[in-house]
Amino acid sequence: MNKYSISEFIKNTAQEDKGEGYFELETPRMLEVNLNGQVWAKAGSMIAYNGRIKFEREGILDQGLGGLFKKALTGEGASLMRANGNGKLYLADSGKKVIILHLQNESIYVNGNDLLAFEPSIKHDIKLMKRVAGMMAGGLFNVRCEGTGLVAITTHYEPLTLRVTPSQPVITDPNATVAWSGNLQPEFQTDISLKTFIGRGSGESIQMRFEGEGFVIVQPFEEVYMQNTSS
Repeated sequence: MNKYSISEFIKNTAQEDKGEGYFELETPRMLEVNLNGQVWAKAGSMIAYNGRIKFEREGILDQGLGGLFKKALTGEGASLMRANGNGKLYLADSGKKVIILHLQNESIYVNGNDLLAFEPSIKHDIKLMKRVAGMMAGGLFNVRCEGTGLVAITTHYEPLTLRVTPSQPVITDPNATVAWSGNLQPEFQTDISLKTFIGRGSGESIQMRFEGEGFVIVQPFEEVYMQNTSS
């Protein structure tokens, strides 16, 4: 059925409390935060709220002079905002699928473009992929989340998690890589034969290589990041 009366449409799409707590999926692509205090969220991800909530963009010096250097290089992609107050806050990012992870004294790296929200109990730090600067058109940063609490990430379509073991490293396309376990440190490599086959300048010649014990989350979509090209 694709025709509704107004009352039918309201009934079928109405907000519904599921009793899941602080974070809950209002729809597969929309996060509801039952806010009573503070939450960190991706800047620009608020689509609606009720109650008394104030928003504050993360200050450029919130993480000290190191944070200033990182933000100068990463641009707007890693920008976060704080939401403070009481009410219901609805977050989304370009219609991407939302996944809620419960960290239990654990750490995870998330591509800066794929981090939607996290509890204030989670420590966060922007990490630069310095070794790929100039090698690809974007996606040069990620955010390390550590502690106990909820983290919401986003993926284009359905994600796939690949296990990394000492005998079986995993190689991924950086633009399709969403997150990985906090103990893994990816190396970047260039596939010369692939670069020759695809053509000079193709981002697919740059690959992330994960070795050790852990996991990598990928999506069936290559996310190309906008980069400031002005001098």
